[in-house]
Amino acid sequence: MPDIEFPTSAGTSPGYLAVPADERGPATIVLQEWWGLDEHIRSICDRFADAGFFALAPDLYGGETTTQPSEAEQKMMALSMGQAEQDMCGAAEHLASLPGFEGSGVGSVGFCLGGGLSVWAAATCPRITAAVSYYYVMPHGRPDFTAIKGPILGHFGTADAFIPLEAAKELESELAAAGVQVTFHYHEGAGHAFFNDTNRLGTYDARVAESSWERTVSFLRDALA
Repeated sequence: MPDIEFPTSAGTSPGYLAVPADERGPATIVLQEWWGLDEHIRSICDRFADAGFFALAPDLYGGETTTQPSEAEQKMMALSMGQAEQDMCGAAEHLASLPGFEGSGVGSVGFCLGGGLSVWAAATCPRITAAVSYYYVMPHGRPDFTAIKGPILGHFGTADAFIPLEAAKELESELAAAGVQVTFHYHEGAGHAFFNDTNRLGTYDARVAESSWERTVSFLRDALA
């Protein structure tokens, strides 16, 4: 029963939950790209479950997905941060309430739009104590970085057409200046969405995707122990 409804401070929200085989382990929320909660994001949740994690992707677009960049941009810009916060924090609380949940806190991992939201969740959700951001995009301002309670891992491509390398390095500096334990990896020659194996943008890089995945899983295992 992967598709679930979970409680939030405003009621309930939909999401996709993947559970590890032995139904015990650490947990992370998984935050969508601007396309929505599509099969790619669901597959990432499944990969986390295979690695021993509970993984819950809140459906921030309420069941809608798109493959059109212009429509995706509209949906991203129309996103209510208040609603997104409720969904992200509710998802983290739901994971922590599961009988097999183990660890000191819940992780957050996101891609593109979700990469920005992952850092936002770390600053606003009490349960989130470690976050991973893939090619951070955040069109709705920034949270208070000094409120972040745990380490941040970032993955960026040096050939990202959407996020200039200087912007990523500036973000890293701002997080560090706010007292955050931050580690950004800059993957040489990788473009935006290098992790997305649907290759919708033509930028999927299997080698970088795999190495970044190994670092992400290792980081979360250590940070959430």
